[in-house]
Amino acid sequence: MSVGVSRFHADDGPRYGLRDLFTPLETLLAAGGDPRLALDPRDGLNAYACAPQPTPEIWNFASSTASSISQAAYERAALAREELVHKSLFDEVEVAFDARLEDMRDELRTHLQLSPRVDVVFSPSGTDAQLYSLFLARAVLGAPPVTVVVGSDQTGSGTAFTSRGRHFSSVTASGVSVRKDGPIAGLGGDSIALPLTDEADADSAVLRAIETVVAQGAPVLLQIMDSSKFGWRAPSEACLDEIAKRWPGKVQIAVDACQMRLGRRRLRFYLDRGYMVLVTGSKFFGGPAFSGALLVPKGFVRALDRLNEIAPGFLDYASRFDWPKGWNGLRSRFERRPNFGQWLRWEAALAEIASYYALPGAFRAKALGELRAGVDDMIALTPSLGAIASIAHRSGVDDEEFVHDTIFPVMLLRDGRPVSIADTNAVYRALARDLNDDGVGSAADRQVAAQRYLVGQPVRLVRPDGTQAAPLRLCIGAQLVTGAWSADAAQAQRNLQHVLDRIADVLAKIELLLGRTNSAASASGA
Repeated sequence: MSVGVSRFHADDGPRYGLRDLFTPLETLLAAGGDPRLALDPRDGLNAYACAPQPTPEIWNFASSTASSISQAAYERAALAREELVHKSLFDEVEVAFDARLEDMRDELRTHLQLSPRVDVVFSPSGTDAQLYSLFLARAVLGAPPVTVVVGSDQTGSGTAFTSRGRHFSSVTASGVSVRKDGPIAGLGGDSIALPLTDEADADSAVLRAIETVVAQGAPVLLQIMDSSKFGWRAPSEACLDEIAKRWPGKVQIAVDACQMRLGRRRLRFYLDRGYMVLVTGSKFFGGPAFSGALLVPKGFVRALDRLNEIAPGFLDYASRFDWPKGWNGLRSRFERRPNFGQWLRWEAALAEIASYYALPGAFRAKALGELRAGVDDMIALTPSLGAIASIAHRSGVDDEEFVHDTIFPVMLLRDGRPVSIADTNAVYRALARDLNDDGVGSAADRQVAAQRYLVGQPVRLVRPDGTQAAPLRLCIGAQLVTGAWSADAAQAQRNLQHVLDRIADVLAKIELLLGRTNSAASASGA
């Protein structure tokens, strides 16, 4: 059993679970996910170099991958735990926990301006949410679907497994040991992976894939991308209209919006069309990693009531408390297994989402627009960086402030040519370390080397000539916008410039690191 995940038993009495709540907050925040959340005892950081407590000394431009918890979010998580402990003294932990999650569903709907008819299913991660969508799609479509994954090269690494109903790790969030890539009993199936190339190619590939699957007599779960690890969207709206016209009732669509880089109108557009939407509180919004959810349009619960049996392997993933309280029939088939880590990470994420949407919309748009322009200019003026052009430019009113790019993938260049993937990974890791002790270069160089930065992990990219590269990603997230806000317009402008100054420092350290690796290669005769 994972720390932070309780399993209730009738013989344990109503107060069972309270003892888990007294686990140190940092431990709880790192629990109930998968091994990527585990903290390295040497530095207290997880696999994404993030800590379960605030780390203001590390400058974060990594929201496409993961962020460390902010002070405000940490304080909300601490208060939420304290309040649940207090309520549990007067009621059963299970009842108080369930009621709190239902309140959080309402809060998330409010922040995202969603109808009360949209159901919220919490999950330990975006990857887990993909399994939840597969489970629901089977129920709605009445047969096991073939999953078609758009942007398979720019989504989470676990998608290659979840899209086929297979275990994506060696242990589930509930702590059950499983065999990675082994079939999840009752949920296994097939999938088709469609990497992103250009928008027109993506549309054609999607239509061909669906046509092939439907011709073979199987329904389709189509996972579309909004946004990818590079901030791209596919397929086009015209393609989605074509799918609705040609294959009514044969295709269930799930939107991979885990990056949460889309406007609230866009979100409602998808849900109004009957699409499920996978979201997280941990990417753009900067909540702790591993806070996933699935937004479900109205009408799904009727299909669930017709379910005769639950895929037995899926019972090791979902808990009764993940499902909305209105889904009584489905909930009763799952164990009462509160995941306190998942809950507290969502408490923290809601703090970030609330802060972001409390800002005036005009400021959010201005901030993202000015930061985008500033980052674009700096990348263009940095000889060692090459920007990766987006294949899908956003211009619709539904995109709101997200008409501006917030992920900036860049190739690292030396003498105008991309550096190796190994060197890119080395620079990525070195950015997060204090290298002042290396004692190399001028005092100014050592100051640059000492600062620690998080940027988005390198993502493998197959270029048109077939060679592979791994761009780094500079990211603008909600925490940067929230931190820059001031009712004093002049102060807000200075705050935005301060963010850009820090990004300039990131680029300076990248150039310094590339110079060092070049010197090392020259010295070794490579």
